[in-house]
Amino acid sequence: MVYIPGGSFLMGSPKNEAERKSDEGPQHKVNLQPFLMSRYPITQDQYQAIMGHNPSYFKGGNRPVEQVSWHDATKFCQKLSSKTGKIYTLPSESQWEYACRAGTTTPFYFGETITSELVNYNGDYPYANAPKGKYREETTDVGSFPPNAFGLYDMHGNVWEWCLDTWHNNYNGAPTDGSSWESAGNSNVRVLRSGSWYNLSRYCRSARRAYNYAGRLFNTWGFRVISSSRVVSGFRS
Repeated sequence: MVYIPGGSFLMGSPKNEAERKSDEGPQHKVNLQPFLMSRYPITQDQYQAIMGHNPSYFKGGNRPVEQVSWHDATKFCQKLSSKTGKIYTLPSESQWEYACRAGTTTPFYFGETITSELVNYNGDYPYANAPKGKYREETTDVGSFPPNAFGLYDMHGNVWEWCLDTWHNNYNGAPTDGSSWESAGNSNVRVLRSGSWYNLSRYCRSARRAYNYAGRLFNTWGFRVISSSRVVSGFRS
């Protein structure tokens, strides 16, 4: 788990960001308390240890677990909490974006664009003026690419990551305190963030949002966890 310091940020994308979608606005300020977030997406070995099986299509103990539904991810959090005596959950959508950006305001935490040397995505479809790159057509081991300023890996690409929130078509009325937004939405439709090995570069932007039914699963969907336990200034493990 990595310590994510509290702070504020502007959530969403500016209207002039390339490939922006309307559901990424309006931009709004969010204030967050510190929390802990898993350094990597949950791996297949970790999922196996807690859940007793590995549903992934692309096998590899250090690869992110995939083919997990939102319900599967929340059950993992519940079992992990019970086993450790600490409270683990999926991140809220605002916690996820805040952690991904790590103080940046550009489309990616790397800057204005990405390459396939930095992110596992479909390199046949670059962003902005970046050159074409590799399309690996599968997941890669977590931590294979550079982290952001918070020390988090794979926040762009590899697998989409489930968030707690129900889906809303824009940010009108969204919470501004870092909490998950579960009112006035369809509880069967949940938010995904990050983009994946399969997706074009634009889907991997910090502000990009996606959604799907909570009971569905696919080999591009995984998750990571957060905890508010043991949050002390400067903590990192």
